[in-house]
Amino acid sequence: MNAASDNVQTARKMLAGASCWVLTDGKAGDEAPCLGLAQALGLDVETRVVRPRKFFALLAPRGPVDPAERPDAPGSPIAPPFPEVLIASGRRAVPYLRAVRRASGGKTFTIFLKDPRIDPHVADMVWVAEHDRLRGDNVMTTLTAPHVVTHETLNAARENPDPRIARLPEPRMALLLGGDSRHYSFHEKDIVSMVGVVESMVLSGAGAMITPSRRTPPQLLARLRGVCADAPMHTFLWDGTGENPYVQMLAHASLIVVTADSTNMVGEAIATDAPVMVYEPTGGSVRLSRLIRTLVADGRVRRWRGRLESWPCVAHDDTPAIADEAALRFALFRAARR
Repeated sequence: MNAASDNVQTARKMLAGASCWVLTDGKAGDEAPCLGLAQALGLDVETRVVRPRKFFALLAPRGPVDPAERPDAPGSPIAPPFPEVLIASGRRAVPYLRAVRRASGGKTFTIFLKDPRIDPHVADMVWVAEHDRLRGDNVMTTLTAPHVVTHETLNAARENPDPRIARLPEPRMALLLGGDSRHYSFHEKDIVSMVGVVESMVLSGAGAMITPSRRTPPQLLARLRGVCADAPMHTFLWDGTGENPYVQMLAHASLIVVTADSTNMVGEAIATDAPVMVYEPTGGSVRLSRLIRTLVADGRVRRWRGRLESWPCVAHDDTPAIADEAALRFALFRAARR
């Protein structure tokens, strides 16, 4: 073990078990990466959700905390005692991170995931994806965001298969659906394409596992329900009831098709060793296209061109590297305050 590795291990031990708040406005796309990093660091996590009123939400990230949620307000999501570590994400969380940093006397180590849309020194450490432009001395960049889809999690899912998944014939394809967003919209041609993905699997005799998001258009879900009703022995569509077997789908997939509107889902998909095909709905983003181009050039993903493909792949997960950097920065943070 070299000196750098020794330093990382020492820093990790220092941080393990520390109290941590995961602070967001409750959006799954913001909360999931924070939880992934907290889990990787072995922190004692509490989720805190901020709900600023409309006026104060509009002022974020530069404005103040909603007075109704100040640290000394009854029921405040940032009431003391303050944690040793705070991991936040989302524009509305920025004023609250700033308030905790100030109210704790600078004793809380703060991490912000994604571009805070303000000076990155608002936090002790900022992580952004490489396809974002933000850079700085406290900014770390990696290809993909932190997440909870670890090697151990996938193995545990394989050893304890969900009956809803295990009943499907092999090979199994997982379809991870996002929905309408700032950059993408699901038009009729996109709906036809997504239905075609499932029909292709069913016609080949394989199994199709489908998980939608809260943004998935109702008309797409209605069409997929029709396909699944016609082939119940070959399909599973999570309908929002019971636990979402999302990790089970990733663990048991021989092929994954994911929509490009969710970089979180793309990152989680490539953390498996299954081939990943990315479908780009109508619209687009220069920033997100950079990520897809990089993954395609690396051979980790292919664009959906109307047919299922397969090729050998190696899992890609940046979470451990982000956790190592956070641990090292926490150690320096602690040392500077002795």
